[in-house]
Amino acid sequence: MLTDATTATIDEPAAALENFLVTDEDLPEFRDMKFEDINQLDLDHPGASDEEYRERRDYIASLAKRFRETGVITDVDYNPREQRVWRYVTEELAELHEKHASPFYLKAKRDLGITTVRIPQLTEMNRRLKELTGFRLAPIEGLVETRAFLSWLSYRVMLSTQYIRHHSRPDYTPEPDVVHESIGHIPMFTNSNFADFSQFIGHGARIASDKQLEELGRLYWFTVEFGLAEDEGEIKAYGAGLLSSFGELEHAFGDEVERRPFNLEQVINMPYDYSEMQSILYVIPSYSYLKEVTRKYIESFGKN
Repeated sequence: MLTDATTATIDEPAAALENFLVTDEDLPEFRDMKFEDINQLDLDHPGASDEEYRERRDYIASLAKRFRETGVITDVDYNPREQRVWRYVTEELAELHEKHASPFYLKAKRDLGITTVRIPQLTEMNRRLKELTGFRLAPIEGLVETRAFLSWLSYRVMLSTQYIRHHSRPDYTPEPDVVHESIGHIPMFTNSNFADFSQFIGHGARIASDKQLEELGRLYWFTVEFGLAEDEGEIKAYGAGLLSSFGELEHAFGDEVERRPFNLEQVINMPYDYSEMQSILYVIPSYSYLKEVTRKYIESFGKN
């Protein structure tokens, strides 16, 4: 849920770099999330002119605002149309996942109880994540600027939307929705190495200069959103932007895409266009490798 905005106050890491145990007592008050205009709907959104959709989206977004005051996630009573959108998208993705998704990801979906039948609740997935890797989910109303969004990963917290894309374009959304979060992002946090890597990204965001923050945004883009991984001699997808979009996932394994071995220096200096299909993707050898490379990179912050 990144935007192009990067400027914010440089903070300190939430915990020591190697401290992967974040207790409930370590978390700041969620009411301290001070973000601006995060529930705005841009004119290019398929639902922008649909008043009924806008009202429904605003209502679901209001549940995230309530979370900031209470710290308690409210389940959404998704209506039949929303459930139909979920079923359509996830059924279309299921066959592609079997072919192209990381085997770990496929197991994680099963472990979290994510199916094509119904939209999963954040409460259900949050409970299981805490048990497995200590990660948490926090509802948010929409897009968040880069430093604010990434910094919460330092506390092993993923900010997640709960509304779903407009029914007229089930294949597309210009903003993160519950499909992108639940199908794309959340299963990967059950992997301890990936969870630790994500926390390193959060640590870095809290202390990064504006230039380093731009680099972190690129690292996030080419891994968390559009990452590929080696698996027993094959290349598989683990990035949320791939796993939640049948167009992107098919494209990623087509002839138009150059799949390069992961190189940190290349990645953090590689520009990208979020509005276009990706022409270059990077392949990591393992999640433990990604974690270690990122740890060393974050340790370099403030030393140059």
